[in-house]
Formats: sequence, C-alpha cells, structure tokens
Amino acid sequence: MPPRSSRPKPPPVGALSAAVALQARRGHSRAELRRKLGRRGYDEAAVEAALARLVERGLQSDGAFADAHVRRRSRSLGPLALSAELTARGVDRDLADRAMARFTVERQLASAVKLAERLCGNTRYASYRELLHAVGARLMRRGFSMPVARAACEALWNGTSDTAEA
Repeated sequence: MPPRSSRPKPPPVGALSAAVALQARRGHSRAELRRKLGRRGYDEAAVEAALARLVERGLQSDGAFADAHVRRRSRSLGPLALSAELTARGVDRDLADRAMARFTVERQLASAVKLAERLCGNTRYASYRELLHAVGARLMRRGFSMPVARAACEALWNGTSDTAEA
C-alpha cells in the first residue's frame, strides 16, 4: 500500500454540489465552472453531467450570466472592457453581443458621466483640454469609446452632468 500522502485525494463532495456552491457565491459562466471544477479534481464526465443538471434546473445560463455581468460592471467599465471580460470568462460571442446590446449609447454616456465625476473628485481643471486629457484618457482605458469619453467630459465641463441622461 502506497504511503497515505501519495494517494490522490478524492473530492469531498460531488461535482454537482461543488458547482451549486460556486453558483451560490456568484454567478459563473459555463466555461468558468468547467475550469474551476476541473482544477478541483473532478473528471470531465462528472463535470459535464453536473453542468447539464445545473442548466436543466435553471441554475446556470450563460445568457443570464452575461446580462447580470453587464448590469453589474457597466457602472465602472465601458463596452470594450465589458466585452473583453465576457470573452475572458468564456461567454459565447453571440450571447455577449446580446447582453452588450442592452448597454445602449445613452446608458454608456450616463455611466461615463458618473464615472468621470468620481474620477475628478475635487480636482478642478484649468481647461476643457486638460480635463479631456486626464479624465477622458482614464475613461477610454476603462473601455469607453472616444466619442462617449469626449461627451462625458463635455457634460462635466459645461456643468450639465446632472442632466446627462442621453
């Protein structure tokens, strides 16, 4: 009999229980669950069976995950960064595009304006150009397009950020 420490340790719970526990903490894409369960030592067949049961029971949906992720993260990220995050989490391109379609330009601008206000804090910029250079660049690094970043900075500079709904 091999020494106790060299024997592979069996997973303490079934793959389905582990998947449910992961989903209870936060929503996961199917690819994330597959990767995490595989890392925990579950064989591929058990992982696929567990994922199928989750979908069957309505506990996992990549579409619902993508929608929730966009809703949650759209306050601090633009569409380019959100799309990249969804891709990195293994969400199918079509599902990601559908979720992103709900993040309209109007919503992007409203999010960008609120984020620009937070990024500015108490800083007062001497010129619009300085504001655009500092805050606009930070908005673009967070995944907002140049036109949206520029419009958010204009709203902030003109003092219309409270009314920037569109």
